[in-house]
Amino acid sequence: MFIAGIAILRAANSGYVVTTDLEKAYYVDAILDIVDLVLWFLGALSVLTWTIIFAKAHAFWRDRRNSRRFLAKFSSAASLADVVPRLANLESSTLASVGDAGLEEMQSLATNGALPLDAKDQREMLNHALRQQVRLEQARLEAGMGVLASVGSTSPFIGLFGTVWGIMHALKSISISGSAGLDVVAGPIGEALIATAMGIAAAIPAVLAYNYFLSKVRLSVTAMEHFSDKFMHLAIKSGFGER
Repeated sequence: MFIAGIAILRAANSGYVVTTDLEKAYYVDAILDIVDLVLWFLGALSVLTWTIIFAKAHAFWRDRRNSRRFLAKFSSAASLADVVPRLANLESSTLASVGDAGLEEMQSLATNGALPLDAKDQREMLNHALRQQVRLEQARLEAGMGVLASVGSTSPFIGLFGTVWGIMHALKSISISGSAGLDVVAGPIGEALIATAMGIAAAIPAVLAYNYFLSKVRLSVTAMEHFSDKFMHLAIKSGFGER
């Protein structure tokens, strides 16, 4: 098909007019390869977008449920000594990860007696461990959002490229066939316009999902930072850092 298309293009450049239906069919097939490739690529981007959307929606829903259970157990503890038994058998969540990081840092400071740290230094190290875990959880929550942003910003232009390519070759088919009838231009132009529609259809859910998940990440980060403050308050209340 590719060789036949090149032959027809050379014939057109030399002044030969394509007249037979077979030659027209070979030419149309040859010029639509790029448009078909664009459509398949946009379809793959759309599938990828919806896969990320469903996966992240489920992840945020599960994290919200588990974080609520964790926070309810944590808030009922009078001191850090009551935290560990109350949090047993709870599923993982962002708040639980921050709490675990704080408990591990406290245990590390308690067992490492070789470091001559005063109460202020120990509390600063605990606060640093909590904040670092918040940033790690934020990065985990943002995983995949870069793909949504890329699809949302580039899909319309990819579709537009397919449209321009299809229309350009539809105009060439008119000059080659010597006819401007619908049987010559309807197929290429129709498929070219579908490329634009596919690009927009892939971009809209990606942009909406990106903005929605971005707001969810910000809310989660705010909740983790607030929990870090509560953890520090409970640690100080429990006598952490006192010698």
